[in-house]
Amino acid sequence: MKAAENTAAARTPNPSVMSAKYYEYWNDEVQKEIDARIEKYRKADAEIKLENVKSGTEIQVEQISHEFIFGAHLFNYRQLGTNERNARYEELFGTLFNSATVAFYWKHFELEKDKPRFKTEYRDTAEFWNQCEDPYRQPHWRRPSSDQCVEFCESKGIRIHGHTLVWGNRRHQHPEWVWDEVATPEELAKIRVDRKVFYSNTTDQIYEMIPNFIEEYERRMFDRIRIIGEHYGDRIDSWDVVNESAIDFHGNVRTGEKMMKSAYGIMPADYPLKSFQYAQKYLSKNAKLNINDYANNQNYANQTKALLAAGCEIDIMGSQMHLFNPQQTLDIAQGKELMTPAQIWNTMEILSQANLPIHLSEITITAPNNDEIGQDIQAIVARNLYRMWFSIPKMMGITWWNTVDGCGVAGEPTTSGLMTRDVLPKPSFYALDQLINHEWKTNFTRKAETAEMTLKFRGFKGKYRVTWTDASGEVKTLETVVK
Repeated sequence: MKAAENTAAARTPNPSVMSAKYYEYWNDEVQKEIDARIEKYRKADAEIKLENVKSGTEIQVEQISHEFIFGAHLFNYRQLGTNERNARYEELFGTLFNSATVAFYWKHFELEKDKPRFKTEYRDTAEFWNQCEDPYRQPHWRRPSSDQCVEFCESKGIRIHGHTLVWGNRRHQHPEWVWDEVATPEELAKIRVDRKVFYSNTTDQIYEMIPNFIEEYERRMFDRIRIIGEHYGDRIDSWDVVNESAIDFHGNVRTGEKMMKSAYGIMPADYPLKSFQYAQKYLSKNAKLNINDYANNQNYANQTKALLAAGCEIDIMGSQMHLFNPQQTLDIAQGKELMTPAQIWNTMEILSQANLPIHLSEITITAPNNDEIGQDIQAIVARNLYRMWFSIPKMMGITWWNTVDGCGVAGEPTTSGLMTRDVLPKPSFYALDQLINHEWKTNFTRKAETAEMTLKFRGFKGKYRVTWTDASGEVKTLETVVK
């Protein structure tokens, strides 16, 4: 993203928009501790043997990619209303972001029964969205067909993360047709009784009332893992297998029941456990399997450990952090005790009990408003939070959720993007770009001292390109990974 496209936003944020109390939390000593952890955990020592080097030539070392994941969701692919906006959005991937979260929400992935939306139809094209007068009312807003997203990522060498396979949420995950087309007419009548009366029954009693629905509902929920796995094979790098299920964990991952009275409603018995069992059977063995939740507490850590003990192959623990309310970010600026370094450290210490890499899988930092002060607050908060998160030993990636203003779901803030609605960079974009593409990349030149030498340095983990001139005057290049 070229700075000239929005030069006003490229200014250095005014530090005076934050209170003195804020800087007490993020003081010089805290910043030094963050720097020390970044040096320790995000860098590695490199030794590269070079032969037949021309004496006195300059050896150029350039970091070309990060090991650490800096991601964003790709939910607005081709949906932004003009070709120019779409192009600027796509440019973010491969420049700022090296990972994209692709939508696989059951409700929108299978708008019609037995018709998964792999292929791109006219309603998924830029032409459709460019002519759409009210994109927010479209059932597939923020839910582009998956094949085009996967192909886009592959064309740019972007890591692909699938979100989400199993989730109890009715509003965002469960298809509208599930009740009417899966339950029998007799079962529908029983399902539609008063909720309190219905849930006063035991799980066995509920099962006896609607056995066909429960069995078919479970079959369809988990069989889509097979369908998606067979379609994509090795092409997806990682998956959120089950989302936000800690709310249903009460100490046991195997209950022996026929169904679950979930906080979300009716769910298959032991659905977090079964989700991983199906994922392990049908998804690529090369794909990383993630659990994901907003409940960054002891219960979530306990659930993850219990699932691991039960044989679930969980590779990564996903953690969400949404500052959806603009007042929250304003409170932070005013020095209230919210998202302080100590609080973040304590939370990550709890999650680290599972001894898994942590993916900060969904983050939102909302500008208090979109004037200069509000945007500067967002940028300063984003910079400090990213630095803190980047320094956490178990952290493996951070994914910004809504990168464009006004492109969330109904009820989400309109000022949480790194970009304006016209997809022009805000100060928060430049704050992250400064970190990801400048401060956290190792680039240097060094003069060759001998014809045969070992180039030694300590750099940020990732892929490097080394260029030099040999004794015959030929330019040589090699690529290596520092890890």
